[in-house]
Amino acid sequence: MKPLVSLLAATVLVSICASAQDPSPATRNPRPAPALTAQDLGAFLDGSMTAQLKRDDIAGAVICVVKDGKVLYEMGYGYADASRQVPVSPQDTLFRAGSISKLFAATAVMQLVEDGRLDLDQDIESYLDFRIPATYPQPITLRHLLTHTAGFEEVAKDLFSSSASPLEQYVKTHIPARIYAPGTIGAYSNYGAALAGYIVQRISREPVDQYVANHVFNPLAMSHSTFTQPLPSRLARFMSSGYQVASGGPKPFEYISASPAGALSVSGDDIAHFVIAQLQNGRDGDPKYCALKLRGRCIPGNTPVHRCSTAWQ
Repeated sequence: MKPLVSLLAATVLVSICASAQDPSPATRNPRPAPALTAQDLGAFLDGSMTAQLKRDDIAGAVICVVKDGKVLYEMGYGYADASRQVPVSPQDTLFRAGSISKLFAATAVMQLVEDGRLDLDQDIESYLDFRIPATYPQPITLRHLLTHTAGFEEVAKDLFSSSASPLEQYVKTHIPARIYAPGTIGAYSNYGAALAGYIVQRISREPVDQYVANHVFNPLAMSHSTFTQPLPSRLARFMSSGYQVASGGPKPFEYISASPAGALSVSGDDIAHFVIAQLQNGRDGDPKYCALKLRGRCIPGNTPVHRCSTAWQ
């Protein structure tokens, strides 16, 4: 190992010396970094993704890159169905997004907060129709649920199932132990995210999957996205098959009992719409339209701009 250490030390020393001899920032005139282009991304990703899918026996994948409020690059790699060799489409192919689902549940909560129908710091007992054990004197709030500081023990039992079950049934029958006082320890919680979604469902009086469809997917033109389990018939044909390895057979569709925590099925292009909406805070696109209300600003979509709140501006 000594020659390698010596080489590294020499490299560092040369770098330090070169830095010391550089002209001051006031006199330097460096060339600007080249702009990131779709062509550059394609040249890099097409080779690396094809090699990685083959090396790791992966059936298919999708990549979408957003920049300056627009989709810069998107491409499907491999197959949505390996046996039938159906290629992955960034626009149409649905993938299970796992815990990215929690971002949509949190967005739904914050929409209702901005509407004045939910309070981040209110005891969640006031929004529920069942009791959480009073293990600690401090109340659990929505702020705790969204920041994974409610103090719940993480339990995987019955998180996945072979059939759909009502969210209400799951949150009432799978209350985990409270092992930390609220607000004291960060502890990842699928149950906490599910509970936040259940509160959205109760306060909005819409099933949480329908609430997200009406207030997030539709305004952002996310036409290949759903929390519904099993998949709606119009989307079922676009769902990618799940594989442990591509050379093995496909796995059955997984049902997520804590649906707001992980049931999202979405295309790559659709998730790009959501990313742009979150990043732009309404400053991108046609100012005559908006969709999501985030921090009081309008996210471009299909809703007249005058209907967006400005309370948080």
